Amino acid sequence: MKRSMNKTAIYPGTFDPITNGHIDLVKRTLKIFDEVIIAVAPSRKKKPLFTIDERIVLIKQSIRNLKGARADAFSDLLVDYTKRLKSKAIIRGLRVVSDFEYELQMALMNRRLNADIETVFMMPSQDYTFLSSTLIRELASFGGSVRGLVPGVVEKALREKFRKK
Repeated sequence: MKRSMNKTAIYPGTFDPITNGHIDLVKRTLKIFDEVIIAVAPSRKKKPLFTIDERIVLIKQSIRNLKGARADAFSDLLVDYTKRLKSKAIIRGLRVVSDFEYELQMALMNRRLNADIETVFMMPSQDYTFLSSTLIRELASFGGSVRGLVPGVVEKALREKFRKK
C-alpha cells in the first residue's frame, strides 16, 4: 500500500488584519489540504496598521481551534518560501472580478519562477465577498462596528489601536 503524503497549502497575504473572510477560506482549504499555513508577508506598497508580530498573534488566536492551520511569516520570494516548506500549492482568494487580473499575473510569475508550485484560486462564501482588510481598517478607524466581520480578538485589537491614535 502506498503511503499518502501530507498535503500543505500556503495561504500568503498581509492579513492586516485577518478577517472572517480569511478564516472562511482557511476552513474551506482544510477540506482539501491536510495543513494550511497562513503566511504573513511584509508589504512594501501598504502601510500596515499592525506589525508582523501583532498580526501573527492575532492569527494564532483566531485559528487556535482549527486543526491543521498555523501561522508563520516570511520575507523572501513566495515560491522560495513555499519550496522551503515542501509545499506544492499556494492558495489565493478571489472576491470580485477586479481581483482576478492581479492574481493571475502573480500566479503566472510564480509559475515562471517555479513550475512545480500550483496556485489554487478559491472564492469566499457569499457572506464575505465584499470584505477586505482595507475596508475593515477604514471602518474601524471611524469607530464603525466590525462585529461579525473579524474574529473577536481582532475586533478588540482594532478598538485599542484606534483608541491610541
